[in-house]
Amino acid sequence: MAGSHLPIAVAHGEGCAEFESDAHLARLERAGLVAARFVNHYGAIANRYPDNPNGSPGGMTALTTPDGRVTILMPHPERHVPGGPAFLAPRRLEGRRSWIRLFRNARVFVG
Repeated sequence: MAGSHLPIAVAHGEGCAEFESDAHLARLERAGLVAARFVNHYGAIANRYPDNPNGSPGGMTALTTPDGRVTILMPHPERHVPGGPAFLAPRRLEGRRSWIRLFRNARVFVG
């Protein structure tokens, strides 16, 4: 799913990532552990509300472990699968539910 720009449902503004230092944040970024970021309509990292609803630095909204087996995220991808609120998706994504890939990938991973 790398490089995907997906519509997202956010139910609340909680989930702001806080780090002990800027150096710690930089280490996570260099290690490739930032799994997802909020971006604006142009694909640029969102740093402010409303494009970044929780105010996490660098638009960070998901982190993963080095082996990728555990990912934590703030958004609600389950709201963008069949039967979910399609009205939230931009017209260019109409008829596609791109977040379903997240769940399919998880299913393939566990066998």
